[in-house]
Amino acid sequence: QVQLVESGGGLVQAGGSLRLSCAASGRTASRYAMGWFRQAPGKERELVAAITWSGGPTYYADSVKGRFTISREIAKTTMYLQMNSLKPEDTAVYCCVVHSQYDQLLRNLYSFWGQGTQVTVSS
Repeated sequence: QVQLVESGGGLVQAGGSLRLSCAASGRTASRYAMGWFRQAPGKERELVAAITWSGGPTYYADSVKGRFTISREIAKTTMYLQMNSLKPEDTAVYCCVVHSQYDQLLRNLYSFWGQGTQVTVSS
């Protein structure tokens, strides 16, 4: 079992920045690929970024490329999503997800996921 706890969401004006964190716990947490998906009301779930257990390579959805940066600490159990130049369309619940295989994560297959954190971008 892997437990995931997100933090860092909130309300920000368009053009602003937020940094999301995901703390993973569990015996093998450091060996999982990690990622973030988001879901807004009336929209499909979208995988916005992912990172391998070793810290690279990374994946970004086209909608966030150049604005979001995913990273994980050396101990590999905490992951971050730095979100810059936020837009109102980035408003969603952001959830931390993991899978033992990076390619499965990219196919939106998740082993474990967190409760999510709300990000709201005002115009």
